[in-house]
Amino acid sequence: MRRVKLLLSYDGTAYRGFQVQPDGPTVQSALEEALSRLLRETVRVRAAGRTDAGVHAREQVVDFSDSGKLPTATIARGGNALLPPDIRILSADEVPPDFDARRHAREKEYRYFLHLSPVASPFFLRYAWHIEKPLDLDALREGLSHLAGEHDFSSFRGQGCSAKTTVRTIFAADLGEEAPFLRFVRISGSGFLRHMVRNLVGTLVDVGKGKIPAARVRELLSLRDRAQAGPNAPARGLFLWKVTY
Repeated sequence: MRRVKLLLSYDGTAYRGFQVQPDGPTVQSALEEALSRLLRETVRVRAAGRTDAGVHAREQVVDFSDSGKLPTATIARGGNALLPPDIRILSADEVPPDFDARRHAREKEYRYFLHLSPVASPFFLRYAWHIEKPLDLDALREGLSHLAGEHDFSSFRGQGCSAKTTVRTIFAADLGEEAPFLRFVRISGSGFLRHMVRNLVGTLVDVGKGKIPAARVRELLSLRDRAQAGPNAPARGLFLWKVTY
């Protein structure tokens, strides 16, 4: 048997997340169906991260085992021919038999895009959270400054999270600029809780709106109470940007 690593990119708008669900289309189900047809054998993939419904991925990593009948270049080319156009295989490579896309990931980077404009643009509707009123970006940056390091992120844990521990390590958290009207919150770490980035962004936007002080972010880490934090930001603005091994 051979183990293959795929680098994927997808628009999550039409899917109920990455992981197979009984009540709707998912990225995993579409990918496994395409690969199984191409390789003429049952394929089951595992991913570096299980993105939620509506969340996108610039670079998602998955792995699977097969009998090795086709070259990896054919898997990438043939898989794309069978996949819907909103899911693309960027590369396919053979890896050691013990490779695990999830367990071996050392760092994951997420980016959340904010469209800052009085009028929403139809071109950003699926990929950014439209914020109509101006944000205090300096306050938002100050809020982000409290996140780096090892913390208990219970206050930002989504409902239904099954993680055994709520302690996570954040390597970096900052604000980037794609254009003056398009900013992004960049957060990288060793791992994340369910909805953690979206809950952080929802709280940070409240900071930017002046609803809460930037120091409140630090307080929320110690309170460990989800009810005290800000709203869950919409899924459409979130991208799994990069996975590092």
